[in-house]
Amino acid sequence: MLGLLVIIVISWVLLHFIEKKNIDVLGIVPTKNRMIQFCIGFIIISLFVLLKIYIETVVQKIEWKSNTINYTSIFNAFIYHLKSALTEDLVFRGALLYILIQRIGATKAILLSTIVFGAYHWFSYGILNERIILLVYVFLITGMTGYVWAYTYHKTNSILMPLGFHLGYNLTMSFFYEAQPYGELLFSEISKVELTGWSDFFFSFFKGLFPSILTLVFVKILLKKKNSIILSP
Repeated sequence: MLGLLVIIVISWVLLHFIEKKNIDVLGIVPTKNRMIQFCIGFIIISLFVLLKIYIETVVQKIEWKSNTINYTSIFNAFIYHLKSALTEDLVFRGALLYILIQRIGATKAILLSTIVFGAYHWFSYGILNERIILLVYVFLITGMTGYVWAYTYHKTNSILMPLGFHLGYNLTMSFFYEAQPYGELLFSEISKVELTGWSDFFFSFFKGLFPSILTLVFVKILLKKKNSIILSP
Protein backbone atom coordinates (compact mmCIF):
# COMPACT_ATOMS: atom_id res chain seq x y z
CA MET A 1 0.00 0.00 0.00
CA LEU A 2 2.85 2.39 0.78
CA GLY A 3 4.31 1.84 -2.68
CA LEU A 4 0.96 2.66 -4.27
CA LEU A 5 0.70 5.87 -2.28
CA VAL A 6 4.22 6.86 -3.32
CA ILE A 7 3.33 6.32 -6.99
CA ILE A 8 0.18 8.45 -6.60
CA VAL A 9 2.18 11.26 -5.02
CA ILE A 10 4.87 11.08 -7.73
CA SER A 11 2.14 11.10 -10.39
CA TRP A 12 0.60 14.22 -8.86
CA VAL A 13 3.99 15.97 -8.72
CA LEU A 14 4.82 15.12 -12.36
CA LEU A 15 1.45 16.28 -13.65
CA HIS A 16 1.45 19.42 -11.53
CA PHE A 17 4.94 20.65 -12.40
CA ILE A 18 5.30 19.38 -15.99
CA GLU A 19 1.79 19.75 -17.41
CA LYS A 20 0.20 22.07 -14.82
CA LYS A 21 -2.62 19.54 -14.49
CA ASN A 22 -4.44 17.85 -11.65
CA ILE A 23 -4.15 14.08 -11.22
CA ASP A 24 -7.79 13.75 -12.31
CA VAL A 25 -6.63 14.09 -15.94
CA LEU A 26 -5.85 10.38 -15.55
CA GLY A 27 -9.54 9.73 -14.99
CA ILE A 28 -8.73 8.05 -11.71
CA VAL A 29 -11.32 9.78 -9.51
CA PRO A 30 -14.46 7.59 -9.52
CA THR A 31 -17.55 9.03 -11.20
CA LYS A 32 -20.69 7.26 -12.34
CA ASN A 33 -19.49 6.93 -15.93
CA ARG A 34 -15.99 5.86 -14.94
CA MET A 35 -17.32 3.18 -12.62
CA ILE A 36 -19.48 1.95 -15.48
CA GLN A 37 -16.32 1.78 -17.57
CA PHE A 38 -14.54 -0.15 -14.82
CA CYS A 39 -17.36 -2.67 -14.38
CA ILE A 40 -17.77 -3.22 -18.12
CA GLY A 41 -14.01 -3.72 -18.49
CA PHE A 42 -13.98 -6.22 -15.63
CA ILE A 43 -16.95 -8.21 -16.93
CA ILE A 44 -15.91 -8.23 -20.59
CA ILE A 45 -12.34 -9.38 -20.01
CA SER A 46 -13.54 -12.03 -17.54
CA LEU A 47 -15.84 -13.43 -20.24
CA PHE A 48 -13.02 -13.38 -22.80
CA VAL A 49 -10.68 -15.20 -20.42
CA LEU A 50 -13.35 -17.80 -19.66
CA LEU A 51 -13.83 -18.31 -23.39
CA LYS A 52 -10.07 -18.76 -23.78
CA ILE A 53 -10.03 -21.33 -20.98
CA TYR A 54 -12.99 -23.15 -22.56
CA ILE A 55 -11.18 -23.36 -25.91
CA GLU A 56 -8.04 -24.57 -24.15
CA THR A 57 -10.11 -27.17 -22.29
CA VAL A 58 -11.61 -28.50 -25.52
CA VAL A 59 -8.38 -28.52 -27.53
CA GLN A 60 -6.21 -30.07 -24.82
CA LYS A 61 -8.97 -32.17 -23.24
CA ILE A 62 -8.31 -30.68 -19.81
CA GLU A 63 -9.95 -32.28 -16.80
CA TRP A 64 -10.72 -29.91 -13.93
CA LYS A 65 -11.35 -30.61 -10.29
CA SER A 66 -13.55 -28.17 -8.40
CA ASN A 67 -12.05 -26.89 -5.16
CA THR A 68 -13.75 -25.91 -1.94
CA ILE A 69 -14.72 -22.28 -2.20
CA ASN A 70 -12.92 -20.09 0.29
CA TYR A 71 -14.64 -16.70 0.18
CA THR A 72 -11.96 -15.10 2.33
CA SER A 73 -9.25 -16.16 -0.12
CA ILE A 74 -11.30 -14.88 -3.06
CA PHE A 75 -11.80 -11.52 -1.35
CA ASN A 76 -8.11 -11.31 -0.45
CA ALA A 77 -7.21 -12.21 -4.04
CA PHE A 78 -9.51 -9.45 -5.31
CA ILE A 79 -7.84 -6.86 -3.08
CA TYR A 80 -4.35 -8.13 -3.94
CA HIS A 81 -4.95 -8.01 -7.68
CA LEU A 82 -6.70 -4.64 -7.44
CA LYS A 83 -3.67 -3.11 -5.72
CA SER A 84 -1.26 -4.84 -8.11
CA ALA A 85 -3.19 -3.81 -11.22
CA LEU A 86 -3.62 -0.22 -10.05
CA THR A 87 0.09 0.04 -9.28
CA GLU A 88 1.10 -1.19 -12.73
CA ASP A 89 -1.53 0.92 -14.48
CA LEU A 90 -0.39 4.09 -12.73
CA VAL A 91 3.19 3.36 -13.78
CA PHE A 92 2.57 2.32 -17.39
CA ARG A 93 -0.74 4.03 -18.18
CA GLY A 94 -0.66 6.92 -15.76
CA ALA A 95 1.13 10.24 -15.53
CA LEU A 96 4.08 9.25 -17.73
CA LEU A 97 1.83 8.08 -20.57
CA TYR A 98 -0.31 11.21 -20.27
CA ILE A 99 2.78 13.44 -20.45
CA LEU A 100 4.18 11.50 -23.40
CA ILE A 101 0.88 11.79 -25.26
CA GLN A 102 0.97 15.57 -24.79
CA ARG A 103 4.62 15.83 -25.86
CA ILE A 104 5.10 13.30 -28.69
CA GLY A 105 1.56 12.34 -29.67
CA ALA A 106 -0.69 9.41 -28.85
CA THR A 107 0.65 6.97 -31.46
CA LYS A 108 4.30 7.21 -30.41
CA ALA A 109 3.44 7.39 -26.71
CA ILE A 110 1.28 4.26 -26.81
CA LEU A 111 3.92 2.41 -28.82
CA LEU A 112 6.60 3.35 -26.29
CA SER A 113 4.35 2.27 -23.43
CA THR A 114 3.76 -1.03 -25.22
CA ILE A 115 7.48 -1.70 -25.61
CA VAL A 116 8.31 -0.85 -22.01
CA PHE A 117 5.39 -2.91 -20.67
CA GLY A 118 6.47 -5.95 -22.70
CA ALA A 119 10.12 -5.65 -21.61
CA TYR A 120 9.09 -5.10 -17.99
CA HIS A 121 7.64 -8.62 -17.86
CA TRP A 122 11.04 -10.13 -18.61
CA PHE A 123 12.02 -8.88 -15.16
CA SER A 124 8.72 -9.47 -13.35
CA TYR A 125 8.61 -13.08 -14.64
CA GLY A 126 12.31 -13.60 -13.86
CA ILE A 127 13.09 -14.90 -17.36
CA LEU A 128 15.81 -12.49 -18.47
CA ASN A 129 18.31 -15.32 -18.88
CA GLU A 130 15.93 -17.68 -20.67
CA ARG A 131 15.94 -18.62 -24.38
CA ILE A 132 15.31 -15.87 -26.92
CA ILE A 133 12.12 -17.55 -28.14
CA LEU A 134 10.58 -17.27 -24.67
CA LEU A 135 11.66 -13.63 -24.37
CA VAL A 136 10.07 -12.82 -27.74
CA TYR A 137 6.89 -14.69 -26.80
CA VAL A 138 6.47 -12.88 -23.47
CA PHE A 139 7.31 -9.52 -25.07
CA LEU A 140 4.72 -9.94 -27.83
CA ILE A 141 1.94 -11.27 -25.60
CA THR A 142 2.33 -8.79 -22.75
CA GLY A 143 3.20 -5.99 -25.15
CA MET A 144 -0.05 -6.53 -27.06
CA THR A 145 -1.93 -6.49 -23.78
CA GLY A 146 -0.22 -3.26 -22.78
CA TYR A 147 -1.05 -1.73 -26.16
CA VAL A 148 -4.76 -2.48 -25.83
CA TRP A 149 -4.93 -1.10 -22.30
CA ALA A 150 -2.95 2.04 -23.18
CA TYR A 151 -5.12 2.58 -26.27
CA THR A 152 -8.24 2.20 -24.14
CA TYR A 153 -6.92 4.69 -21.59
CA HIS A 154 -6.25 7.24 -24.32
CA LYS A 155 -9.64 6.82 -25.97
CA THR A 156 -11.73 6.81 -22.79
CA ASN A 157 -9.72 9.53 -21.01
CA SER A 158 -9.77 7.35 -17.92
CA ILE A 159 -7.58 4.71 -16.32
CA LEU A 160 -10.61 2.84 -14.96
CA MET A 161 -11.64 0.71 -17.94
CA PRO A 162 -8.06 -0.54 -18.44
CA LEU A 163 -7.96 -1.17 -14.69
CA GLY A 164 -11.12 -3.25 -15.03
CA PHE A 165 -9.47 -5.22 -17.85
CA HIS A 166 -6.32 -5.75 -15.79
CA LEU A 167 -8.10 -6.80 -12.61
CA GLY A 168 -10.59 -9.03 -14.41
CA TYR A 169 -7.87 -10.85 -16.34
CA ASN A 170 -5.64 -11.53 -13.34
CA LEU A 171 -8.47 -12.50 -10.99
CA THR A 172 -10.19 -14.83 -13.46
CA MET A 173 -6.91 -16.57 -14.25
CA SER A 174 -6.32 -17.10 -10.53
CA PHE A 175 -9.57 -19.09 -10.33
CA PHE A 176 -8.12 -21.80 -12.57
CA TYR A 177 -4.32 -21.68 -12.58
CA GLU A 178 -1.61 -21.94 -9.97
CA ALA A 179 -0.15 -18.57 -9.00
CA GLN A 180 1.36 -16.79 -6.05
CA PRO A 181 0.06 -15.74 -3.61
CA TYR A 182 -3.43 -16.76 -4.80
CA GLY A 183 -4.16 -19.44 -7.36
CA GLU A 184 -6.54 -22.30 -8.21
CA LEU A 185 -9.22 -20.57 -6.16
CA LEU A 186 -12.08 -22.48 -7.81
CA PHE A 187 -10.56 -25.23 -9.97
CA SER A 188 -7.40 -27.30 -10.30
CA GLU A 189 -6.16 -28.96 -13.46
CA ILE A 190 -6.03 -32.76 -13.16
CA SER A 191 -4.83 -33.76 -16.61
CA LYS A 192 -4.54 -32.54 -20.20
CA VAL A 193 -3.19 -33.54 -23.58
CA GLU A 194 0.20 -31.93 -24.17
CA LEU A 195 0.68 -30.37 -27.60
CA THR A 196 4.06 -30.59 -29.31
CA GLY A 197 5.98 -28.93 -32.12
CA TRP A 198 4.26 -26.31 -34.24
CA SER A 199 0.86 -27.16 -32.76
CA ASP A 200 2.09 -26.12 -29.33
CA PHE A 201 3.82 -23.02 -30.78
CA PHE A 202 0.79 -21.65 -32.60
CA PHE A 203 -1.71 -22.57 -29.90
CA SER A 204 0.41 -20.84 -27.26
CA PHE A 205 0.37 -17.65 -29.31
CA PHE A 206 -3.36 -18.01 -29.82
CA LYS A 207 -4.00 -18.36 -26.09
CA GLY A 208 -1.79 -15.38 -25.32
CA LEU A 209 -3.21 -13.02 -27.94
CA PHE A 210 -6.86 -14.11 -27.98
CA PRO A 211 -8.16 -12.04 -25.02
CA SER A 212 -6.27 -8.90 -26.10
CA ILE A 213 -7.50 -9.07 -29.70
CA LEU A 214 -11.11 -9.55 -28.59
CA THR A 215 -10.71 -6.68 -26.14
CA LEU A 216 -9.35 -4.37 -28.84
CA VAL A 217 -12.27 -5.24 -31.14
CA PHE A 218 -14.69 -4.58 -28.28
CA VAL A 219 -13.16 -1.16 -27.55
CA LYS A 220 -13.22 -0.17 -31.23
CA ILE A 221 -16.90 -1.10 -31.43
CA LEU A 222 -17.58 1.12 -28.41
CA LEU A 223 -15.71 3.98 -30.05
CA LYS A 224 -18.18 3.97 -32.92
CA LYS A 225 -20.88 4.97 -30.43
CA LYS A 226 -19.54 8.49 -30.10
CA ASN A 227 -22.29 9.65 -27.74
CA SER A 228 -22.16 6.57 -25.55
CA ILE A 229 -22.17 7.24 -21.82
CA ILE A 230 -19.53 4.52 -21.55
CA LEU A 231 -16.91 6.59 -23.31
CA SER A 232 -17.72 9.95 -21.74
CA PRO A 233 -15.53 11.18 -18.86
